[in-house]
Amino acid sequence: MTLSLFDQFISPTLLGIPLIAIALTLPWVMFPKPPLRWVNNRLLTLQNWFICRFTHQILQPINVPGHKWALLLTSLMLFLISLNMLGLLPYTYTPTTQLSMNMAFAVPLWMATVIIGARNQPTHALGHLLPEGTPTPLIPVLIIIETISLFIRPLALGVRLTANLTAGHLLIQLIATAAFVLLPIMPTTALLTSMLLFLLTLLEVAVAMIQAYVFVLLLSLYLQENV
Repeated sequence: MTLSLFDQFISPTLLGIPLIAIALTLPWVMFPKPPLRWVNNRLLTLQNWFICRFTHQILQPINVPGHKWALLLTSLMLFLISLNMLGLLPYTYTPTTQLSMNMAFAVPLWMATVIIGARNQPTHALGHLLPEGTPTPLIPVLIIIETISLFIRPLALGVRLTANLTAGHLLIQLIATAAFVLLPIMPTTALLTSMLLFLLTLLEVAVAMIQAYVFVLLLSLYLQENV
């Protein structure tokens, strides 16, 4: 039994070796590989349909120069959703509950969109810092506010993903502990708590998929502003 509720977010080690590398590479190993046959099986067909639909939906509002990001955004979506889903299995570890890892994804990708906008259309990129029709006395204040909002975007990306997954894991841990403690004392209450735990697990599965989608969707919106 864990000594603290937050022990589940500590990177696991085996013989002093951190196992986060295995947790990060496991999703790529589990992805189905294209067979040598001409006709794909049902799993590959479903996977291809999902990837095509997601890529089309993400890149539809973006200009043609931004379509070069299709492979990167789709791979990031599959990677995040696999990590989030695998982290819900018992005796597993969710790397996306670590703020450092999420910021390592958010900051470089956000910075790349900003650099693309500053290189290709600097006037339009700087125009985002000052809305049109702003009164002259408010110009310095609005420039400061828009600059802060620009630099806070990667922090919001990383914190949103971390907070949602951490909160869901903590709720599952709390309700599972309550059901385990109440089982010998009040079996009926423990059964109701277990039903609530099952519903919360389904909700957490949905949150794991939605948060991966939201992360990539916000990155595509930042890209849309700069291409």
